[in-house]
Amino acid sequence: MKSKLLRKLRINKSKIIGISIALATIILSLIFLRGTDIFYFILGIAFVIGGLPFFVSLILEGNKEREKDEMFLEFSKNLVESVRAGIPISKTILNIRTKDYGPLNPYVDKLANQISLGIPVKTSLETFARDLKSNTITRAVTIISESEKAGGKIEDILDSVAKSVAQVEKLKKERRATMYNLVVQGYIIFMIFIIIMLVMQFKVLPIATQLGDIGSVGVGMPSIFGSGGEKASVEDLTKPFKYLLIVQGFFVGLVIGKLSEGRVKAGLKHSFILVALAILISTGVKLFF
Repeated sequence: MKSKLLRKLRINKSKIIGISIALATIILSLIFLRGTDIFYFILGIAFVIGGLPFFVSLILEGNKEREKDEMFLEFSKNLVESVRAGIPISKTILNIRTKDYGPLNPYVDKLANQISLGIPVKTSLETFARDLKSNTITRAVTIISESEKAGGKIEDILDSVAKSVAQVEKLKKERRATMYNLVVQGYIIFMIFIIIMLVMQFKVLPIATQLGDIGSVGVGMPSIFGSGGEKASVEDLTKPFKYLLIVQGFFVGLVIGKLSEGRVKAGLKHSFILVALAILISTGVKLFF
């Protein structure tokens, strides 16, 4: 049951090690560094260590899914060529299983094995698409399986599917290239926001607090940042900025991923980078000022 849950959450050895190191770092920091300026910076490093395996996993997973879609285009072309030669689609799949389709190889082997066992092509193709979990492949396989069931000129339908997949892949590449400048702009704007926050923390707020007008409303009166008329410290005033940076970094990353790759999940890697930058810069700069 435990191993099944870990597989569902995609928790592997590297992620467990990263989380363990991060937890150990946090515990040691709480014991030896609590109350010091470096404490929050170490917590930021612990966050990076714990999240790095997930970050790498997201990148590798995204690249693998992209490669699967590209290799499916090659798979579709091979189907078209063989079917046009007069070979049935079931026989074609059995013949091309020996070709190299990269990360698609295990799925093609499973598809061919199912067909060789007598499972209908339509059912085998549906399992093939379900295992791959790709919208592009699912749509293409649905068309192929339905056309195989209905009969007719299967080679013309397969040719149309191959052209459609090729067009989708071309549009995806153009979209990533077009949105590259937007991604860069998102990072630049976020860095400018961090700089503004640092200027507020180290230049504006210290001057403002010295005037005695921030943090206290009056003698014996509660204030937003302090109670009982006590003046709030610069640290108290800058905490909302830090939280805002973290929240903004997380959601800006999701937006960047959605715009550049069309999937919110793809933005998680950008969220990790932006949140890590926000934590490390906001806590690390304090060590030098």
